[in-house]
Amino acid sequence: MNADASNARPKRTVRWMGTEYSTTLTRTDSAGLLGIFESWVPAGEGPPLHVHHNEDEVLHVIEGQYEFWIDGTTTRRGPGSSIFLPRGVPHGFRVLGDKVGRNLTILTPGGFEGFFAEAAARDLAIPRDMAALAELGGLYGLEFLGPVPWKE
Repeated sequence: MNADASNARPKRTVRWMGTEYSTTLTRTDSAGLLGIFESWVPAGEGPPLHVHHNEDEVLHVIEGQYEFWIDGTTTRRGPGSSIFLPRGVPHGFRVLGDKVGRNLTILTPGGFEGFFAEAAARDLAIPRDMAALAELGGLYGLEFLGPVPWKE
């Protein structure tokens, strides 16, 4: 075994609300600077409209077609493209088509990546547990704003 493989940290994977999240770098791993996770998002799905108050976010599409709603503007991204989602700006996304989307999310500073593990461990679901999710989100600087107002 080479030195790189023996020092590799294992991925931490959880499934929450049908999406699989595999955290590859945590705040602890990066002296607080970054959090990185890979997601497999079901076709037609994505998060509700929300705001990150603590971190900027870059989402890099690996597979699938994504549509983003960012502060009232929609844009699409496909494999190999990235989008910047600044802190304090309402946003959401959905996977278009009939195939699972796969993306890499990079957060700076790190820390938010722990939200998904906590939500999954507590078996919280949208919309059933919105009060508990809002409370948990608040601990991570996350504010839920409701459904994304897509223009169909």
